[in-house]
Amino acid sequence: MAARLKMAGEDSFVLLEKAGGVGGTWRDNSYPGCACDVPSHLYWYSFDRQPNWSRIFPTQAEILRNIESFVSRRQLAPHIHFETEVTAATWDARQAVWRIDTASGEQVTALSFVAAAGQLSQPKLPDIEGRDGFGGPAFHSAQWRHDVELGGKRVACIGSGASAVQIVPEIAPKADRLTLFQRSASYVMPRNDRAYNAEERRGFTMDVEALRARREALYQDHEGRHGAMRLGSAAAENFSAVARARLNAQVPDPVLREKLWPDYPLGCKRILLSDDFYPAMTRPNVELVTEGITAIEPSGVRTSDGRLREVDVIVYATGFEATSFLGPIEITGRDGRSLRGEWRDGASAYLGMAVAGFPNFFLLYGPNTNLVHNSIIAMLECQFGYVMEALRLLDEDNVSAMELRSAAMDRFNGELQRKLGGTAWAAECSNWYKTPGGRLTNNWPGTVEEYKAETARIAIADYDLRAAPPTEQGAG
Repeated sequence: MAARLKMAGEDSFVLLEKAGGVGGTWRDNSYPGCACDVPSHLYWYSFDRQPNWSRIFPTQAEILRNIESFVSRRQLAPHIHFETEVTAATWDARQAVWRIDTASGEQVTALSFVAAAGQLSQPKLPDIEGRDGFGGPAFHSAQWRHDVELGGKRVACIGSGASAVQIVPEIAPKADRLTLFQRSASYVMPRNDRAYNAEERRGFTMDVEALRARREALYQDHEGRHGAMRLGSAAAENFSAVARARLNAQVPDPVLREKLWPDYPLGCKRILLSDDFYPAMTRPNVELVTEGITAIEPSGVRTSDGRLREVDVIVYATGFEATSFLGPIEITGRDGRSLRGEWRDGASAYLGMAVAGFPNFFLLYGPNTNLVHNSIIAMLECQFGYVMEALRLLDEDNVSAMELRSAAMDRFNGELQRKLGGTAWAAECSNWYKTPGGRLTNNWPGTVEEYKAETARIAIADYDLRAAPPTEQGAG
């Protein structure tokens, strides 16, 4: 978003970053094996030059280096306030500005407020009796303890989702024993990852058109996967068959195989990509436990069958608090409206970006904009363009506030939930896509192309544009 502002000649903006460096999820998640499950050439901005990726799927370290390079090349660093955690933001209707408070006591006044906290930024630890009483090191995958040596140790990994399938193959060869505690199995599709050879990388660098064509081909291929998210579709059956074939080929033990096979429709939970998770699970020093955990004790993990498995280290691969979107930030809009209060039954936003009652406020990667079939970068670029158009409207003479109309928000979300009803995410399983009450708040029900069409231009009729009194023009 900042780069797009700079490209438009705008320099009067700040980025408030709670951490000490850029990178977001690619800064925080540095666990062994951490990588993206979107191909490298699809996981970058179309308006920027492609990095010289080393692999088909980018690793965490490589993505972080490229983000840092991007910040430098685009001259964004002077705009970033590091170690600046936003605690609250309040709309000042009289002055038509946002007053943004930080943990340090600093207050930033802005004509517009764009929230880009992400959906997966708040690590979630399980509510297990005795969790804080464990006698050894215990940490979340997003807060990896690199000072803890796992070689020769008895390690427990609690959780078996996207992070776990990357962690397990990396630490299994080092650990004396690795115990994976699985609440539910996942569909695991082939990743088919490999390093690019020198000739391929040279070709990507020298032939820009060929690289652009490759990116487009990847994009179209991933768009075609959207049909697998419809319950009972032929695409879903095909994906399920591929996942089953991979499991059968890589896990010879029939008992272990059935423990690793899901009991819910494909897509209800996140589909995972891995070439080495199943082989790691067949190692003699790796155990899969499917009994529920009843307690954490000082020496290990006790399960519902009464057994205590003694361990030296616990890794929590238990995901994130994904449905609040803004974490602990208190956002107050027009007439004292609390965004947390508005979202008490689940977050919702018009096109994932605007909320009625909150003028000049926009979200990036907000409610119902997550994808499971294509690159989130493509969705974000739609949002960048939409917010840029909104800011241009606000820059016009005598326009000080732009607020979504309640009728537009209700219409949009009613249709959205209707479309989500036929997807795999609405099936009977627990997932991070929906609230405890069952409302789907994270995923976009259509293709990226459909989202592009809906966000291509702002529907002015869905907004109230307000003029400030002459004495209040230019406040902030």
